[in-house]
Amino acid sequence: MRKLLMSLLMAGSLLAGGIGAALADDASAPAAASAAASDTAASAPAADASAPAAASAPAADASAAPAASAAAAPAASDAAPAAPTAPFSVDSSKINSGDTAWMLTSTALVLFMTIPGLALFYGGMVRKKNVLATLMQSFAITCLVTIIWGVVGYSLAFTPGGSFIGGFSRVFMSGMNYIKGDKATTLTVSHLAQTIPETVYFVYQMTFAIITPALITGAFADRMKFSAMLVFMTLWSIIVYSPIAHMVWEPTGWLASAGILDFAGGTVVHINAGVAGLVCCLVLGKRVGYGKEVMAPHNLTLTLIGASMLWVGWFGFNAGSAVAADGRAGFAMFATQIATAAAALAWMFAEWAAKGKPSVLGIVSGAVAGLVAITPASGFVGMTGSLVIGIVAGVVCFWSATWLKHKLGYDDSLDAFGVHCIGGIVGALLTGVFAVKDIGGFDGSVLLQAKGVVTTLVYSGVVSFILLKVIDMVMGIRVTEEQEREGLDVTLHGEHVE
Repeated sequence: MRKLLMSLLMAGSLLAGGIGAALADDASAPAAASAAASDTAASAPAADASAPAAASAPAADASAAPAASAAAAPAASDAAPAAPTAPFSVDSSKINSGDTAWMLTSTALVLFMTIPGLALFYGGMVRKKNVLATLMQSFAITCLVTIIWGVVGYSLAFTPGGSFIGGFSRVFMSGMNYIKGDKATTLTVSHLAQTIPETVYFVYQMTFAIITPALITGAFADRMKFSAMLVFMTLWSIIVYSPIAHMVWEPTGWLASAGILDFAGGTVVHINAGVAGLVCCLVLGKRVGYGKEVMAPHNLTLTLIGASMLWVGWFGFNAGSAVAADGRAGFAMFATQIATAAAALAWMFAEWAAKGKPSVLGIVSGAVAGLVAITPASGFVGMTGSLVIGIVAGVVCFWSATWLKHKLGYDDSLDAFGVHCIGGIVGALLTGVFAVKDIGGFDGSVLLQAKGVVTTLVYSGVVSFILLKVIDMVMGIRVTEEQEREGLDVTLHGEHVE
């Protein structure tokens, strides 16, 4: 089965590459040009000086390409200055204190999602002998990606460059400054968030870069070497996460210029992490005793607490992606709450019908599925879209985490693929169905959304596979059978839970 799935992955890569090329060639069609032009008008900073490019996800709505700007009416071009295309300096009087306060709060909320939220959510689901190792992975990744993001990740993701990767103007935060003078104070802002200091936008985006690789750890729980995990996450953050973020959220990015809608990370975070998780569990192989021994969660209380923290923190994830304290942030918060509740109930009732009892693990898994699915749509949909996306995500993710995983035989330990990748795909595609132009300024397109989904699946899946194989050849990626049976807490970290 493992070889079959690997073959399917590689075959799918070739097929998807052809599809992506065909879709790219089709981008010049009148309908696509019209959509790009409307996106430009909706996201131009000149349209609303109080909330420039901030009316979008972390750069999602700023996805109008320079070419699309040229398609706007000549009169409109003459009436407004060109939108900034790179970080720049402003007088401190241009900074909006309300937006800044909200983004500082959102940044703390998103960091709270990883430590302690995700750490506890995953930690409660593993066996007792591996709980500390699981907590350690989330905490270590938080530290590791923080440094990577400051050194090179932010620059590669959120500065102008090519269609697939950014430049090096912000390596080691070069050029990012705050200069306090006797008469005036100047500081830099991102062209994607012009009402808040660039340092705030930098750290906010850092929290997204942190949680994405941390999500992957759920797929290979109980069996990956800690040293190999650190190397993989370092390379993955630079080679996979930053390019995908650039393509989707930076205006010069390939998918952004095509008009892909991803308000807060359906493709960049969840599909990206989910498919990488699938590749990890396939390359590593099944846990020792999988399907023969009981591998029940050791503490569902921790899992429920962790899921609750994820729910609360997700308001910073989604509503914070408006990059402003405005009505769009309110809509994103509203959509997040509705979809999450709907998905939790949908999973619970689906499990109740299938297994005869509703479980705590089921309802919290459903809530996370809803949070995942509404992420790309949260700034674009209303009540109907939120409700439908939540219900569909709850049912589909329950199916993928139970029937599909059993049918295909892969060991996705904590359902990182079944919830995050599948839920992200559901949300991304349904964003194209339910996007309301009066809310987000965009008409949705399922075809364009599918382009973003396929690109992310192929790029992340193939590059993750290559990275894992290279690391395995150099240093090995899996613990020994003896270490796995004894537990990673003791064998990798020399500690254990009483």
